[in-house]
Amino acid sequence: MATTGAERAFIGSFTSAGGPGLVAASVDAAGALTVLGAVDTVPNPSFLAPAPGGSVLYAVSETGEGAAAAFDTAGPLPRLIGAPVDVSGSAPTHLVLTGGHLLTANYTSGSVSVLPVRAADGALEAPVSVLRHEGRGPHPERQQGPHAHQVKQDPTGRWVLSVDLGTDSVRVCALDAVTGALTVHGETALPPGSGPRHLAFHPEGRHVYVLNELEPTLTVLRWDAAAGTLEPAGRTALLPEGTVGESHASGVAVAHDGRFVWAANRGQDSISVLALDVSPEKPVLVTTVDCGGRWPRDLALDPAGRRLYAANEHSGDVTWFDIDPRTGVPSRSGSVEVAAASCVVFA
Repeated sequence: MATTGAERAFIGSFTSAGGPGLVAASVDAAGALTVLGAVDTVPNPSFLAPAPGGSVLYAVSETGEGAAAAFDTAGPLPRLIGAPVDVSGSAPTHLVLTGGHLLTANYTSGSVSVLPVRAADGALEAPVSVLRHEGRGPHPERQQGPHAHQVKQDPTGRWVLSVDLGTDSVRVCALDAVTGALTVHGETALPPGSGPRHLAFHPEGRHVYVLNELEPTLTVLRWDAAAGTLEPAGRTALLPEGTVGESHASGVAVAHDGRFVWAANRGQDSISVLALDVSPEKPVLVTTVDCGGRWPRDLALDPAGRRLYAANEHSGDVTWFDIDPRTGVPSRSGSVEVAAASCVVFA
């Protein structure tokens, strides 16, 4: 039987909406999750990032004050390492480890914070720099100012990309691993009012897929790692023509073999399946499938790339799907209850 390539998963949730906090779950050979327990030592651990090859997990605390925390995951349940650290930004929604630092994307304050990671135990230290975005977009409610929604390392490890929903742009930044200074190398404008939320790289490392929250589309960009530049190459609809009703795209994942892209659509409560067989620059919408719940906030592939997991926030569950390797279409396999679920990561 095909395995997931992982023995444990961790699920983030919104404690302010009744979530249990940071949830630990076992993963069996069929990809099924079984909740082992939860810790609520940090409010709203909405997004998580495991340290590669180690037993440390990092979480944002998506609150008005904004914090990040490190957890030791060697035991049955995660254990807080030190105290949560103020990120000097409001409502951090995403985080990434790179260059000996933890970077957080702070939505409300429209900034990216850089926190040193202590090598001895993985504990976090106070921010050494905060990069504040500038600008706005045409949406009268959602784009009155910058809203950093994701921060992600490029495959070479040289650059950091910051996705801003409020300014309709992606910034390419350079991180000084010694000082922690983060500087903007360049900024790429996306269609006005599109509201970019998250991005994912194609496994060949030369293309980027940006998921737009304010319109149901996926923007394709060419990535030049040597120059650190992005070039728009096209845009694809995430929903069939004629679809009615609200849709707010949230999570995006790319198949390990580079043949498919999946995107979660809140409101429509669906997962879009896009094929890349023609070209990495020409995603083709194949179909949409039910997400197994309501308001899918994030999507995650298991480490083996054979299963897809949707964190359904409003229905309070994580649903998993087996992926047809020929068509890329997910088929529902099971689910587990987690109130106000927001993301899933594997360790």
